[in-house]
Parts: sequence; C-alpha cells; structure tokens
Amino acid sequence: MCTASNPITHHTSHTMGNGASSSSSGDKSSGSDCAGHHTSHTMENGASSSNNGAHGDGQSSSDHAFEQGAGLEASLTSLPTDPNSTTIDNNNNNNNNNTLRDLDACSSADSISLASDDSLEDTISSANTSMSSSAANLTNFSIIDSTLREGEQFATAHFNTAQKIEIAKALDDFGVEYIEVTSPAASEQSRLDCEAICKLGLKAKILCHIRCNMDDAKIAVQTGVDGINMCIGTSSQLMEHSHGKDLAFIAAKAEEIIAYVKSNNIEIRFSGEDSFRSDFNEILKLYTLMDRLGANRVGIADTVGGATWREVFDKISALRKVVNCDIETHFHNDTGCAVSNAYLALEAGATHIDTTVLGIGERNGITSLGGLVSCLMPTDRKHLLSKYRLEKLAALDQLVAEIVGVEIPFNNFAV
Repeated sequence: MCTASNPITHHTSHTMGNGASSSSSGDKSSGSDCAGHHTSHTMENGASSSNNGAHGDGQSSSDHAFEQGAGLEASLTSLPTDPNSTTIDNNNNNNNNNTLRDLDACSSADSISLASDDSLEDTISSANTSMSSSAANLTNFSIIDSTLREGEQFATAHFNTAQKIEIAKALDDFGVEYIEVTSPAASEQSRLDCEAICKLGLKAKILCHIRCNMDDAKIAVQTGVDGINMCIGTSSQLMEHSHGKDLAFIAAKAEEIIAYVKSNNIEIRFSGEDSFRSDFNEILKLYTLMDRLGANRVGIADTVGGATWREVFDKISALRKVVNCDIETHFHNDTGCAVSNAYLALEAGATHIDTTVLGIGERNGITSLGGLVSCLMPTDRKHLLSKYRLEKLAALDQLVAEIVGVEIPFNNFAV
C-alpha cells in the first residue's frame, strides 16, 4: 500500500522533468501519497518523493546526527586510494561516524591524494597515459540491458506483464549478461512482474533498481533477483532538491544496505545519480569506501547526458585507479554521445555498460544496444559473434518498436 511517508518512483534520473510512467504495468493509483514511476524528481519538481520517503525504514538517532553534526570531512577523510590496500579500522567509539569505518591512510608511492580539488587533476594526469584502444577492455565487458527499467520511461512505453516477459526472453536469447527491471517497491504490479521474470530461468542475471533505502532492499531480496542496483543522487543539485541528505548520510545508509544484501548472497551495485556533475573528488572517496564495504560494482551515471568524451575517459580512468570492483556506466543521449561515450568508458576501464533496445528511455534515451554492438564490431568482430547472437538483434528491435509504437529509424545501427 502506498503511504505519504514512503512514496517511491520508477527510476533515479529526473533532473530534466518527468518521464512517462508505465501505466499498464503498474497499479492505477495516483496522487501525492502513492507510488509513482520515478525515484528522484529534481529541479522542476522541487523536493522529490524521496525527500520524505527515500529512507522509509526510519531514521535512527545516529541518522539525525549525520544530518546535524558529522559532515563529510569527519566521515570520509583518510580513505586510502591504493587499490591493493584492504585494511579497515573497525575501532568502535560509540561515535555516530563509526558506521563509516575510517580507513587506514595509504602510504604507497602509487596512492592518490583526494584532499583537494587539485588532486583530481593529478589523478587524471597519472591515469590518462594513453587514449589508444585497449583490446582487453573492449572485449572483457558485460551488457546490462535496462529496456524493462530505463525503457519504461520512454514516452510510449506501457509494458504489460506479457510484454515484459516476451522482451526479457528475447534479450536473453540475444545473449545480454544482465536484464534490469523496475524497482519491485514501485508498485505491487512491478513486484509481481519482477518475480515472474525471475522465475523464467533465463541465462541472464536479473537485476532490479532500488533507492538507497532498506525497505526497498528487503522487498527486492524477496523477489528472487540475482542482483540489486542501488542508486541515490550525489550531485549538489540532487542532494539539495531531491533527498536533502549529505554524503556522510549516504555512506552510512549504503553501508547498512550493502551488508544486508551481501548477507543474502546477492550482488549489489552502488551508483551516484548525476555522478558526472558531482564533486568528483568526493565521488572517488565515496566509491573507494563502497568498494571496501563489498559492493560488486560502482556505477557512474551521466544522468543529464552532457558528459564529453574526454571527461568520460578522464573520470573513469581516475575511478579505475582507486577501486578494485567492477565499474558500471549509464549514459543518456541528450547530446547524441551515449554510444561513443560507452565505447570510451570501456577503453578507460569500465566493465559494464547499460543499454536499452533502440536506445529508448527517459527524454531521448540512453546507449542503444545495437549501437554499442555496432560500435564494437570493428574492434573484435569474432569475439562479438561468439558472445552474442547478433542475428537476433533485428527481430529484437522490431519487437520493442511494435510494443512502444514507433518506427525503426532509417539510420538504425546495422550489425
């Protein structure tokens, strides 16, 4: 049942305005006190639903302490950036900041200082040794197809259960490694659809998208998913206008959820929404901590689609230098660069790329599945042919085009 204290929405990237809801797949409730389709409404909408409900599991006294007292400097300082350093200081002083577990400083000559804004430039300088293609990076990756999550925000996407199952089977037949679905906490129908897809026995792993919220995590675990993609806004715009929390609060909440999800033998990703517009020195600190806490992946999202190719390469190179875990990327296509940015991300060390069929999604969508494959074909055609059933792509494009009522573009990617 929807409540005013814990509304939920369909996704996490809404800095540009409301996208389309999936009315056929969700419940028919509406209003300010019920579940919608977006996780964080931002500038046009003022404070989002998550401002009141993104932490519906209730705030403890220590949570309030994070808001009123301890700040980012007290909680995320002294984080080591040497990816080979794994020591965690677990001293318990009954201090509100203990949930962040201060990490031992790294004295390695290869360590990266994150204490000042200049340090990011130093990190980029040392990480960006070459822009040449890396065959290893371009062939050792996984596709996370989000047609059934991000794609539901496309203006005419109103998937019912049968259509979701048909699309999931077609994606699995094509060979994507992961299929991401809408948060099962978004509505009762979303939860039932998630459970139905999990029971199909597909080769692809099933992921669901959730807020950085323990209630969401518990609902997700119960559906039988293979993994959880957790997300919360980390840019100054979203921290002010979406959920109203600081990075110290985010780190503490994420630690609780990572521990819970991992205890259930489920993989988890932590991603900062709008991370390309976030203070990247703080992102490096935060993601280093998430890596040490056991996150399987950290995600970097170009939520408003404005990242340049050079920025993509520089920032992911810097991130690759400080974390051992996998790196997932999510590129919106507002400037037409989603496919090329995904390619550059792989060159820089990313391991997972989010896609949708025909690139559908919020606004003008994200990285196209066909576009990514087409872009990678000249690099290692034989590898792609062994990894994916490329002959299935045209039928997959046609299936989704018919369901959402659009024509396949005349200049659609050819593989």
